[in-house]
Amino acid sequence: MIKVGIMNVTGYAGGELARLLYSHPETRLTSVTGRSEAGKRLADVFPHLACYELKIAPELDLVDFVYSALPHAASAEAVAPLVRAGVPVVDISADFRLRDPAEYAAWYGVEHPAPDLLQQAVYGLTELNRAPVQHGRLVANPGCYPEAALLALAPAANAGVIEHDVVIDSKSGVTGAGRGLSLTTHLGEAGESVSAYGLSGHRHLPEIVQELAKCFPPVEAPQPVHPRVTFTPHLVPITRGILSTCYAPLTPAWAAENREPGKAIRSLYEEFYAGEPFVRVTDAPPATKHTRGSNMCLVYPTVDERARRLVVVSVLDNLVKGAAGQAIQNMNAMLGLPETLGLDMPAVYP
Repeated sequence: MIKVGIMNVTGYAGGELARLLYSHPETRLTSVTGRSEAGKRLADVFPHLACYELKIAPELDLVDFVYSALPHAASAEAVAPLVRAGVPVVDISADFRLRDPAEYAAWYGVEHPAPDLLQQAVYGLTELNRAPVQHGRLVANPGCYPEAALLALAPAANAGVIEHDVVIDSKSGVTGAGRGLSLTTHLGEAGESVSAYGLSGHRHLPEIVQELAKCFPPVEAPQPVHPRVTFTPHLVPITRGILSTCYAPLTPAWAAENREPGKAIRSLYEEFYAGEPFVRVTDAPPATKHTRGSNMCLVYPTVDERARRLVVVSVLDNLVKGAAGQAIQNMNAMLGLPETLGLDMPAVYP
């Protein structure tokens, strides 16, 4: 059995990792940390994890594989010595997602603690980056919003179907804000209400731009062509789930060549995701409840023919496919295991 450790198990992502790993046939969770809860039993912090006898420790024991669910900056500091010692790591924080340390500092307000590892880190969206993940030793788990947006837009961008001007309208449940206390996520504040935030710039925006740029075909130009992305997240009064609706104008050439663009775009998406165990192209617009508790991302592509615009809806569970489940999928790929191990389960419904 592969011995696994989780740094900062006491957040929502860490707790979800522990829940999913319990059923993984090739691994055993043997060590967990949590700075504020050290010394307590895991079951005392998360009663639903009474299946474990583990105690939360201040430091990890010797393990074969590590997940870090620490906050940004703290995660890089803790991960760096492990990576340099050869321990494979999946980092769920934002610390290794951006390639440019200056951009990281601009968006996160601190200098990167381990800039020398940024070029070594692999962006862990397995469906779009499988081979590098399989050979990676440090994998940066995607942000939940970027994952929903990228899986929605990648097939069209890759095929040259859309222009570089993209609008992403996303709704997230309150667990996306983490487990820490916050006025905006209190039931009395968030219940029976929907609100937009991050309109002046959300930290997931540079990650979306960076990775979406890789999906478009290369363009011959004096300077690199980056997609123009408008990203607006919203908080909705549900516990978990992300629904993103993405819009982009069709390229004139593709629109002129396809008399039935709706059918053509659906065929393109079905071909792109053929054989992918955790992305499904749906027959109708999906709802967040359709992915609750599962590692599935549901994608519904269509075309607004009057506006000559691609419209794609994607949904995923922000704690599973958007965090812990994707991290386990990455671990499976890194260790040469089937990607579905420990994750092949349907959604919880209703």
